[in-house]
Amino acid sequence: MNYYKVIPFLFLFFLGCHFSGFAQQDTTVLKNILQKTKKLSDTEPLEKVYLHFDKPYYSVADTIWFKAYLTTQQNMLSPLSKIVYVDIMNSKDSLINTLKLPVNNGVAYGNMPVDPTNFKQGNYYVRAYTLWMLNFSADYFFTKTIPIGNAIDKAALTNIKYTTTQTEKGQVVTAKIQFKNEEKIALANRPVSWKMISSYDLVAQGKGTTDQNGFLTVEINSKKGSYIKKGELLTDIIMSDKEVVNTSFEITPIVAENDLQFFPEGGELYKGVPTQIAFKALKGTGLGIDLTGTIVDNDGNQVTTITSSHAGMGSFYLNPDPAKTYKANVTFKDGSKKTFALPVAKESGVNLQVVNGPTESLNVKIIANEPYFNEHKGKALYLVAQHNNIVYYAAQTSLQNQVTSAKIPKDKFPSGIVQVTLFSATGEPVSERITFLMHKEAIALAVQTDLPAYKPRQKVKMTVSAKNATQKLAGDFSVSVTDETKVPADENAETTILSSLLLTSDLKGYVEKPNYYFNKTDDKKLAELDILMLTQGYRRFSYKEILQDKLPAVVYLPEQGMDITGILRDRTGMPVKKGAMRLTVSGKSISAETLTSNSGLFAFKNLNIPDSSQVVITSRFVAGSNNMMIMVDQAPGAEITTNVNAPDEVMNIDSTLSNYLSNSKKQYSYMRNLKEVVIKGAAIKKISHADYPALSSLGNMPEHIIEPERLKDCRDLVTCLKTMAMGLTFFENQFYITRDYNAGGRTPVGIFIAGNPVDLYAINSVNVNEIESIEIFLKDQLGTVNRTYGTSGIVSINMKKVVKSKMSMEDLKKLMPKNNEVTLMPKGYSKQREFYSPKYTATFIAKNDLRTTIYWNPKVITDPVTGATSFEFFNADGKGNYKAVVEGIDKNGNIARTVFRYIVK
Repeated sequence: MNYYKVIPFLFLFFLGCHFSGFAQQDTTVLKNILQKTKKLSDTEPLEKVYLHFDKPYYSVADTIWFKAYLTTQQNMLSPLSKIVYVDIMNSKDSLINTLKLPVNNGVAYGNMPVDPTNFKQGNYYVRAYTLWMLNFSADYFFTKTIPIGNAIDKAALTNIKYTTTQTEKGQVVTAKIQFKNEEKIALANRPVSWKMISSYDLVAQGKGTTDQNGFLTVEINSKKGSYIKKGELLTDIIMSDKEVVNTSFEITPIVAENDLQFFPEGGELYKGVPTQIAFKALKGTGLGIDLTGTIVDNDGNQVTTITSSHAGMGSFYLNPDPAKTYKANVTFKDGSKKTFALPVAKESGVNLQVVNGPTESLNVKIIANEPYFNEHKGKALYLVAQHNNIVYYAAQTSLQNQVTSAKIPKDKFPSGIVQVTLFSATGEPVSERITFLMHKEAIALAVQTDLPAYKPRQKVKMTVSAKNATQKLAGDFSVSVTDETKVPADENAETTILSSLLLTSDLKGYVEKPNYYFNKTDDKKLAELDILMLTQGYRRFSYKEILQDKLPAVVYLPEQGMDITGILRDRTGMPVKKGAMRLTVSGKSISAETLTSNSGLFAFKNLNIPDSSQVVITSRFVAGSNNMMIMVDQAPGAEITTNVNAPDEVMNIDSTLSNYLSNSKKQYSYMRNLKEVVIKGAAIKKISHADYPALSSLGNMPEHIIEPERLKDCRDLVTCLKTMAMGLTFFENQFYITRDYNAGGRTPVGIFIAGNPVDLYAINSVNVNEIESIEIFLKDQLGTVNRTYGTSGIVSINMKKVVKSKMSMEDLKKLMPKNNEVTLMPKGYSKQREFYSPKYTATFIAKNDLRTTIYWNPKVITDPVTGATSFEFFNADGKGNYKAVVEGIDKNGNIARTVFRYIVK
């Protein structure tokens, strides 16, 4: 169904709908609710991003392939933004790379090489968003955790388990690590030294020897008041040939006990109102834990029993007695027992209850307890149901009975989360419930191959078709084919277009294994999904705020293209109007011209600049250009956040991704061979802080180094340092050492460029291509630099060339910025690449084909007449099940995903 065409009809039709027992009321309040909600939808439409990846995890030297789907209301592909941003960050929340992708017809295509320079083995997380989405909460960005292993030059495989004991006296973390060589043979009787780092401080260190099975036990003691919340355990194991192998482990000691929370349907528990109460039990890791238990009253009488059904969640019914209180006595799956108090029932109130069963309607009940009914009898009540800020149902009634019923047709809504809100006679929201609708018949996506089974390297012809109950459908899809023997995956834990766009993109917080509800969905899973709706945080907007015309502030408009803006001023600070400006891209035939406005503003619109390009903006053709100042606006960016999906991180990547990494080891063996080639010669000395007299008293080794490769995409050095400078905190235009800042210290870090002290924003004048490295010192052992400059900690920006002590006037002029010219490296569009798919012929001879992603095609467009499209590719050498995943959206906004398997033998 085309929901765009239906909406105007719904507004008119449902204004006349009512519950049983309806008495004619003034509809002014309801009209106000609808008008204010429509204003929000019209002026601040939603956008969502979903990324379909070719596989769920990767290895160093792989390439990450993905397609971005950008949607708006009714799940339609968005016509709003024309650029989408994709960030990838490591487990320390440091930004590794940002991609800027052009959006056409609501989709974009991207790839990211997992190069050995920037990526090490560990957990990374990706987030995707548009500039328009920065106006709203980052809770609604696309996010996904991606484990990345390393099979290149891997001398030791590890596996770690650890436990935490915490008392009033202190904290003890006991870790048991097993070391194996690359043939998976235990490294027995090997010396190991280790140290524990937390908040950039050394917490503990020691030495040991592995036992006959390659195990080493490490005990870390932390004193009271300095408990480890997140740390890194570093180990050095000495191999038989005296080679030292370094490994690291992220340690997050569990300090929280199992917890249990209760969520009454409708938001509150009222005396005398039978209410469904959902519950959610969590371990300290953030994952659900199952339980059994009993609900008892204050006299110790058992009222009911409770049992979780999925991921520690479940529900029960309770009719609170006005004279009693209640608690839950529970036993968790780990054997621990605990008692929790239930919410105290309130004296007076009205409750909204929704039954979302297998019928074609939502069954709604409004239940008022006796005090509320006596006080509000005969007064109006309003019911409004919305999806993604668009109202699809609205009705009114008067409170004539303590129980009022209604039915809301499900076919009036798109698939996804529906928010049902009950308003009082004054327009105050008094009860609310979210529920999930899934229209299975909206689109049927099917995959077929020309044969039921294939041989290695045989050509496959695959057909994708889309239709609904009455017609063939045109749609935009992407397909990934992987060798499932090498890339096994838990389908329940996958991030899919269904679980993302329909579910998690509208919820706050972490959802455990969201695709569980969409994988072979049955009545049981639908019931569990309804319990998730009762327990999960949801708040796209607040009715109280929008009814008071307090809409979210809009700072950024949807980007229509790549723009560079700024202002041209003369040396007195006055803006220069009608000034001629020119933009050129070094080494490329890209240029643009514009005139400044009467306020001196300039804008170069709809540019197509490749990433890592040097851009020059000049005002040479303006009268008096030698006295001009060109000030370019800083490009906005999303703040760095922690990984909301941290519970998805894989602790033991070597063992969890064993099959995949074993294949990667063979696939990238040539890279290992290259590493073994040793070229002897004079080492090129790199510039460091020691080359600058002002900093020569610092120690030889800084705590952290930012290599120039990580700065290649940096368009604003201050912003980059905020995310890359480990151990530092940025606050009010200053950097501080994090541990000192957290303890109340406010002595700023000293910033030096080529050994010269500068203020913070002077560093944005530095050409990042000329930076040798950035060294971060959290300690000044002698205290010489800190005392001299009144600082605490040092950031040394080392340039590739040491400035000569004696300079000619000509050399000095070259270093000075030109008045009528500015050079910058804006974030450009990321390079587009085509996925390589070999074509085997009878005469084709090749080495072993060890591909894990057999085929990736982000441009699968079904024909509007036949609803189908076909494509061809060749299998690799691997035998077993090959898995094809097809995802996408049809022309009506219906979201679809299907999984197809075929055999290679």
